[in-house]
Amino acid sequence: MKKFIFLMMVTAVSACAHAQSEKFIAAMKSNIALIDSGFGKPDNFLNLANTFERIGTAEKTQWLPYYYAAYCRVNYGFMQTDKSGNDAIADKAEELIDRADSLQPKNSENSCVKSMIATLRLLVNPQQRYMQYGTISNNMIRAAMEQDTTNPRPYLLRGQSLQFTPEQFGGGCKTAKPQLETAMEKFNAFKPATEISPNWGKTYAAQLLKNCP
Repeated sequence: MKKFIFLMMVTAVSACAHAQSEKFIAAMKSNIALIDSGFGKPDNFLNLANTFERIGTAEKTQWLPYYYAAYCRVNYGFMQTDKSGNDAIADKAEELIDRADSLQPKNSENSCVKSMIATLRLLVNPQQRYMQYGTISNNMIRAAMEQDTTNPRPYLLRGQSLQFTPEQFGGGCKTAKPQLETAMEKFNAFKPATEISPNWGKTYAAQLLKNCP
């Protein structure tokens, strides 16, 4: 009888956990599907960042909500015309990606967002900040490449950075194109680990590559 009661308890706990997992995945999928809308309306990024953060707070052990919250925050920052507020946005994005990193250390996707955050800070004053934040951004891209050799996003970020860097400083299409071509090769072979894992960037990489004939 005791064994039967124990079995029933285990079954109930398992069923509850499965239901919670399905609810989490459904919430993540529905919000991930809205991310592209942020590129047309920046406030959507801010709303999504807050939603992902709430999901992370509720789940506690899941790194992806904090990852997406940071990703949305930093993209919201990139969309702002007034760069004087970048540091405050970067501070919050950094707090979020640090939470993701504490749950999933040495993760290539987290390193990509860290690179983006450094770039966001750099844009406040590129001439004064390049040495500090340009170095951090490049180091994070390098780390992302080492942490997952199949991830196309660090190559996209490096190609993007080079494309928008003046030729006299080592940028332009000549140096960007090989990185973007590598990114596209990796995008074509890339398969996300789960249905809610990061899978962004392929369309943007193709657009950048098109600008470098």
